Amino acid sequence: MPSFSSSRVLVDGQLVPATVVVEGERIQRVVCGRLDGLDLSPQVLMPALVDAHVHINEPGRTEWEGFATATRAAAAGGVATLVDMPLNSIPVTTTLAALWAKVEAARGQLAVDVAFWGGVVPGNAGELAAMARAGARGFKCFLCHSGIDDFPRSTEADLRPAMAILRESGRPLLVHAELESELRQPDADPRAYATYLHSRPKEWEDRAVAMIVNLVRQTGCRAHIVHLSSATALPILRAAKAEGLPITAETCPHYLCLRAEDVPEGDTTYKCAPPIREDDNRAALWAALAEGVIDFVVSDHSPCVPALKRFDTGNFLEAWGGIASLQLGLRAVWTEAAARGHDVATISRWMTAGPATLAGLHDRTRIAAGNRADLVAWHPDDADVVDVARLFHRHPLTPYRDRRLRGRVASTWLGGELIYDGRDIVGPLRGRPLLTES
Repeated sequence: MPSFSSSRVLVDGQLVPATVVVEGERIQRVVCGRLDGLDLSPQVLMPALVDAHVHINEPGRTEWEGFATATRAAAAGGVATLVDMPLNSIPVTTTLAALWAKVEAARGQLAVDVAFWGGVVPGNAGELAAMARAGARGFKCFLCHSGIDDFPRSTEADLRPAMAILRESGRPLLVHAELESELRQPDADPRAYATYLHSRPKEWEDRAVAMIVNLVRQTGCRAHIVHLSSATALPILRAAKAEGLPITAETCPHYLCLRAEDVPEGDTTYKCAPPIREDDNRAALWAALAEGVIDFVVSDHSPCVPALKRFDTGNFLEAWGGIASLQLGLRAVWTEAAARGHDVATISRWMTAGPATLAGLHDRTRIAAGNRADLVAWHPDDADVVDVARLFHRHPLTPYRDRRLRGRVASTWLGGELIYDGRDIVGPLRGRPLLTES
């Protein structure tokens, strides 16, 4: 019966000397103090991260990213569970057949466990209940163009019947919340980040969040706002939560750690949608996260092939919008969070318990008897510069390159078995597609 101990184990929100005893893939008991077994002191031992917003893109666009590379990057970042988004794979995950195609593509390739979101698009309401029964954890929609034509945007008229089905199925609706409106496009340099920032204003997010709040009020369906970047949407969310509506929101490392003012001209690794905004907006997101108006943090890892980033021209308006950060999320968020006085327990709540709860993975939220033995040991005080040659993403294109970040992942365990040793993936691939509630 293996055991893991450290002088700093995260138990019930506190870092304490403890030993985690594992039987099978689950925690058998947690004992105060250090016993015989693997002593990890002085590393922090805490539940492995759950990243509930990852675009793996396989099948169909595996050259952008795939299950093999994405799950290795996850393990190296201290993440033991991913939830895959329903695009940009081919086919998109909007039918039961497409869900099974994605599951089959994943088998035998997974270094970590992977669950799946389905998609809501116009005309697929008849697929949703069956996909939920098969194991889709929830369903994502776009209120604007998704970037690919085979995942069209949904209107209010599309969402009302879908939300009624999801309410009965007990699944949340995940919303890319931007409602496009006509803008006066400035005659400006497309290599300048300010030109792109102007093209996707905060008002698009604010209007979308207000619309979803109203639909939640009408339908009773749980809704979740993905990758919130607009600080001016926060009062809308705060009021909805005070009203008792079942609505949550996430934000991402790039909105918390990067600033529009610092984006170099033509460096399209920084392009994402919604966009990275100014420093005062970033400060408001941090405050909302601390308050609980924003519930948690996920990567929104959305890579592509280098050619789609338009590095040859540096044109922000034409480049693919997506940031690769799956392996770096813990380090990036911890670097900024620690500077603001937040502790390890708060990081675990934001990057493990919150995402796991949204996806219905309740036994992956904390170190406790009966829960999964998915663990990460890391050195929060170590710091070094991001070396893209050490990233496991298929394409190591990231705005965090050469950035000095705190925290070093030393080991990651999946079900009590070592899967990452601080240098590489070890042992046989142990990850599984998660098709039923765990």
